[in-house]
Amino acid sequence: MKKIAMLGVGYVGLVSGTGLADFGNEVICYDIDTTKIEKLNNGEMPIYEPGLIDLVRKNVVKGRLKFTDDLALAIRESEVIFLAVPTPSGGNGEVDLSYIFNAVDQIAKVIDSFKVIVTKSTVEVGTNDQIRERLLSHKIAPEMFEVVSNPEFLREGSAVSDFMRPDRVVIGTSSPKALEIMKEIYRPLYLIETPIVATDIHTAEMIKYASNAFLATKISFINEIANLCELVGADVQQVAKAMGLDGRIGKKFLHAGPGYGGSCFPKDTLALTKIAEKAGMRATIVEAVIEANNRQKLRVVEKLLKVLPNLSDKTIGILGLAFKPNTNDVRETPALTVIEEILKRGGQIKAYDPEAMKEMRKYYPQITYVASTEDAAKGADALIIMTEWNEFRNLDLNYLKSVMKNPIMIDSRNIYDPQKVQAVGFIYDCIGRKIVN
Repeated sequence: MKKIAMLGVGYVGLVSGTGLADFGNEVICYDIDTTKIEKLNNGEMPIYEPGLIDLVRKNVVKGRLKFTDDLALAIRESEVIFLAVPTPSGGNGEVDLSYIFNAVDQIAKVIDSFKVIVTKSTVEVGTNDQIRERLLSHKIAPEMFEVVSNPEFLREGSAVSDFMRPDRVVIGTSSPKALEIMKEIYRPLYLIETPIVATDIHTAEMIKYASNAFLATKISFINEIANLCELVGADVQQVAKAMGLDGRIGKKFLHAGPGYGGSCFPKDTLALTKIAEKAGMRATIVEAVIEANNRQKLRVVEKLLKVLPNLSDKTIGILGLAFKPNTNDVRETPALTVIEEILKRGGQIKAYDPEAMKEMRKYYPQITYVASTEDAAKGADALIIMTEWNEFRNLDLNYLKSVMKNPIMIDSRNIYDPQKVQAVGFIYDCIGRKIVN
């Protein structure tokens, strides 16, 4: 059991801190946002993540998980300090490390005993070296701390299970002492034979970027294949299924759609191209992935315009705003692009999402948010499925058709059988499948 401080209780910090507490460690989570801390202390969740609220409450009751806005207290009471603060994209695409360095400066003011400082946030290669140098510049003796890179690989919507049963744990450090402390923290995972990848810091930092860039590449690749399938008369779902049966390829992330979004893939792919530039090369494959993804987000609007060339005064119902189901995260979601393009063309929007409408209002307060799929469909000239929430998978198509002004459906997630939707009387389009009109 270790005493741990988790600095930052955003998505990564809250899930990771709670998971570490469930492993038997004593965890105190700090955030500068006092309102967020107050809500957590009252049992309210700042994010939507299945299973998280129960795990938080369980560990709070057991006394292993606490929340505070007192940074000095969190640092002093802990032997291991995790940095889980935001690392957004800067204006030039490079990672903004200001939150990381501000946290390190605050640690330097308080540190009075040996600490292991662990970077959980996604940071550029070489950042942990800068953390070490920054602490030394504050006259902190080198024997007072060790620096570790411990990147996260959490998928929004399944983060709790990802943390409790990960594919691997990556620990980057040059310190045998720090490595043993980290292994002790994660010891419960040894019981389920989770691979522990112990490596140097630069390699650990690169593993995170390489992993996300490869997954983004699979998504952009199958989307380009989907677009080609439409042109040559093939079915991308059958293509992807056959590809996925090849053990060298695997079936995951081969689902054609409107492009990737969220807090990780867009930011990390762009950051990797900047890391490459600094190192004196071009990450040409990753650059192509980014370009392909930006194009893909426009495909939904292109399909809509084929059947509704003039969107002026047309009402478009949008089902799903989050970039994926089981989350309320709308950062870089393809729905943002679709909404922007429709509004630019004079269209009106009625949107529904089970969890993400509050977040989307921050971006587009002017569109209409409704309480159900049926409300989104009433009087609509077209209906666009943007997120594959389970409740969208078995809609009453006959009813929707009866309340819509025009029976048009753009299924960007390939949820439905085209022939069945067309049999009801819809004009239907999707991504990369044969459509016979």
